[in-house]
Amino acid sequence: MIDKNKLKDLPENPGVYLMKDENGKIIYVGKARNLKNRVRQYFNASGKTIKVATMVEHIADFELIITDTEMEALILECNLIKKNMPHFNILLKDDKTYPYIKVTTNEKYPRVILTREVKKDGAKYYGPFTNVYSVRQTVELLNKLYSLKRCSKKFKNGKVERPCLNYHIKECPGMCQGNVSVEEYNESIQEIIQILNGKYENIIRKLEQEMKEASQNLNFERAAKIRDQINGINHITEKQKIVSNSDEDQDIIGFYGEDFTYCIQVFFIRKGKILGRENFFFADIYNEQEFLSGFMKQYYHSTTFIPKEVIVQREVDDGDIIEEWLSKKRGGKVSVKVPQKGSKKDLIHMATDNARLALEDYKHKMTMNKVKQDMSYNWLMEKLSLKEKPSRIESYDISNISGNDSVGSMVVYEQLKPNKKAYRRFRIKSITGQNDYGSMQEVLFRRIERGIQELEIGEDGKFLPFPDIILLDGGLGHINAVKDILAHYPTIDIPICGLVKDHRHKLRALIYKGETIEIPFSTPIYYLLNSISEEVHRFAITYHKKIRGDNMLVSELNNIPGVGPVKRKALLKYFKSVDNIKKASTEELLQIEGINDKIARNIVQHFQ
Repeated sequence: MIDKNKLKDLPENPGVYLMKDENGKIIYVGKARNLKNRVRQYFNASGKTIKVATMVEHIADFELIITDTEMEALILECNLIKKNMPHFNILLKDDKTYPYIKVTTNEKYPRVILTREVKKDGAKYYGPFTNVYSVRQTVELLNKLYSLKRCSKKFKNGKVERPCLNYHIKECPGMCQGNVSVEEYNESIQEIIQILNGKYENIIRKLEQEMKEASQNLNFERAAKIRDQINGINHITEKQKIVSNSDEDQDIIGFYGEDFTYCIQVFFIRKGKILGRENFFFADIYNEQEFLSGFMKQYYHSTTFIPKEVIVQREVDDGDIIEEWLSKKRGGKVSVKVPQKGSKKDLIHMATDNARLALEDYKHKMTMNKVKQDMSYNWLMEKLSLKEKPSRIESYDISNISGNDSVGSMVVYEQLKPNKKAYRRFRIKSITGQNDYGSMQEVLFRRIERGIQELEIGEDGKFLPFPDIILLDGGLGHINAVKDILAHYPTIDIPICGLVKDHRHKLRALIYKGETIEIPFSTPIYYLLNSISEEVHRFAITYHKKIRGDNMLVSELNNIPGVGPVKRKALLKYFKSVDNIKKASTEELLQIEGINDKIARNIVQHFQ
């Protein structure tokens, strides 16, 4: 219950307020032009929405942070929401950084690369895009069509000491060797810039003419190469849809809601063309104006690129402050507009219609997923005699080759969905040789002990809560081995099951309490358990390969004349990885204490 006296002495300054529950946990963060007026509104007897009323019931205390300006309050609000993830705030769970295509026009020989970070470094950026796979394809295709420089070497006097692998496999003509002039190379870069800007018609016509001439001269190899180039350019540009006559960068934000559930659709329009779109879904929304304002603050707090114009469906709370804040982030004027007519209004209609369709599809999928979830829960509860739905399932696997580089993996499913942040991996320390049972015991012992330690110190850590079900990628032997470990913890009672595979290594059944339980094929429970089985195996194999690869690379340094344990340690400390050592020049290697000219040349020659 809030102390009434605390409400009497509130300041009238701008700032941020943090609402807390009885455990001191922050459940809501907000900003205000006048803290006194804003905070008091929450505790008035009437005029509250259902969501606000529900939140107020959970408020036991609040904290204030005074700022000099409302702008400072807005920035602080965004940071605190991102840090604390309060339950009653609008939260963007994905926090994506979208991919961009970067043309490094600030370099002598520009590269075309994928990046998720936009900097003011003199390079050209195109995006954002929502499909990273498509971006990678485009970047790869442009590099292939135009034989671009792919390495990050800085050329000294027009040359480097030795060419990279791309030159040797004929994927680079060798700018570092002086084989391509800067002028010739930049002609290709200008064509690429035109393509990315959507102005490719003249390039296509020029190439078609060159292809025709090559064919008439019976130079069919060159004609085929030009044909492939034309097809490649068409492939890059075919998904670009002209929707605006404006040459400015725009974000279009439309939304649609039913039954307090909303979908926000953001269209990315760059130079009049749609480059991509993204959907965001929210539940328990009761105030559209406040909801849209909260979304915009969280969305643009995380994104790396701010367009010149943001077109929204309706007025938002703090619209003038948001506009000022976006302008400051962009380093130039940003307009937030609510169009009433014309082409921009048509763009809003397009975003809204797409949001409606996306919401309908989302609600249908949620309904179907709920049915499938219930079927899986019911199967697990029946077969394992559980009284409640299992909220957390952990699965374990061991990976090694003939007992070498042995590792263990732990994957976590919460509410029947993978929680990758809770995944853990273990290097086996106490077991030597091929001993999966002993390795599994070590993994479970370390996992339980870490959980108990976290309980004792009274804080949420990496190994809490304990699971409701343990799944082992193994049979009865693995189960018995783990039971021996859990027997030392009488207060911990967790069902342990084995995942049984058939002769084709496909999931077939569970082993529980010595009995084999067949899993019905092509059912929700089968797909769930099979995905868990494959995921824990993938996670273990991936970690094992990394450890094994690192060990092999480190041991490779032993074969270089003049590189002993001391120098190997110094190299790894400086370059961080063997991969970086491979790429290092003689000059870079000479920076390391103990590395002379002869040893540096030996290292370079070894990795050539």
